[in-house]
Amino acid sequence: MTSTSSRIAAALLAVALAAPALGAEVDRREANQQDRIAQGVRSGELTPGETARLERKEARIDRQIKADRAANGGKLTPAERRQINREQNRTSRQIYRAKHNDRKM
Repeated sequence: MTSTSSRIAAALLAVALAAPALGAEVDRREANQQDRIAQGVRSGELTPGETARLERKEARIDRQIKADRAANGGKLTPAERRQINREQNRTSRQIYRAKHNDRKM
């Protein structure tokens, strides 16, 4: 194998191994955000209204992930991953703001 072909093979292997990890990233973030919401409920940092709103947003993202995966044989396309990531970023900021807005149960 030449140096160029071994670099190409290594790059292809890296891409193949990274694809499942990227999908797992979406799932890890989803679980992390659910944990953050639950912690906010336990600590009293989130009101019932804030909790309900955040849970609705998380459920919508979850439905979108499931629909996207169903449409693509269980995987997310790079564009779908970017969109989900943007929505998870937005929801993450909303969780932070809700937990730190001095409204208590």
